[in-house]
Amino acid sequence: MSKRKADAETASKTKMDIDGDDSGSDDDVDMINVDFEWFDPEPEIDFHGIKTLLRQLFDVDNKLFDLSALADLILSQPQLGSTIKCDGKESDPYAFLTVLNLNQHRAVPAVKCLTDYLVSKSSSRMGGSLGKLGELLAQPNAQVGLILSERFINMPHQVVPPLYNMIREEIANAVKDGKPCKFTHYLILSKTYTEVESQLDAEDNPPSKKSKAGKSPSSEVFYFHPEDEAIHKHTFDFHTYDYTNQSEGESDAKRTFQELGIKPRGHLMALDAIGFEGAVKSVTEYLSVEA
Repeated sequence: MSKRKADAETASKTKMDIDGDDSGSDDDVDMINVDFEWFDPEPEIDFHGIKTLLRQLFDVDNKLFDLSALADLILSQPQLGSTIKCDGKESDPYAFLTVLNLNQHRAVPAVKCLTDYLVSKSSSRMGGSLGKLGELLAQPNAQVGLILSERFINMPHQVVPPLYNMIREEIANAVKDGKPCKFTHYLILSKTYTEVESQLDAEDNPPSKKSKAGKSPSSEVFYFHPEDEAIHKHTFDFHTYDYTNQSEGESDAKRTFQELGIKPRGHLMALDAIGFEGAVKSVTEYLSVEA
């Protein structure tokens, strides 16, 4: 049974582009209406879909983790998290969001591996709270919730606010039921990217031709998840880090219909409980009005 069907603006009126081009003409873009439904994670159905989305979230470092064990852990707490589907309960999820209690599950090998990874990546964060993430996790009174969320690249961003509003409500209900969900801090794992020179263009084009027709990369940081821009306003710290398994040529493998390559990086945001409440509100306001 679905948690709730998306409202008219988010569901029956949500449109996705298919078979279009970049000519800018409305006649060249086909639109389809898609109904989205929210479900509790289903262990008998969603294992492979959740695992696939986790692989996408962790990018080139996904092989460092036991994704099967993480997927099983996510599916073991169906009242803390949501999936989004388009073809009913029995179909694969197109998106998910959940929260894991890093303190409660610290002895679980898959969680310990992921926590050690985040602590290691954050240790290079000089002058910020995330540089002492290990100390925070070791505090007996700290309860740290790790938000994991990913979706297919062509999913409309209007599906995101319900995910965050639902998890906030589910956490509140879990606390009322006496479950260990009274989080003092939240970590949100995400991704950013920067544009880089294409190695393929450098090999294939003479320097004169490249300088004339090529496009120069900027130093701007881009978000894979647009909601991160709203969340950032409520963080007390954040850190962007290089992936361990980043290899030469990776940027061109991800360039996808553009002249420049892209370099993805991991991105970790830290919020306290009050900041998380504000972030959920900001995400709702920001993405509900964005076209």
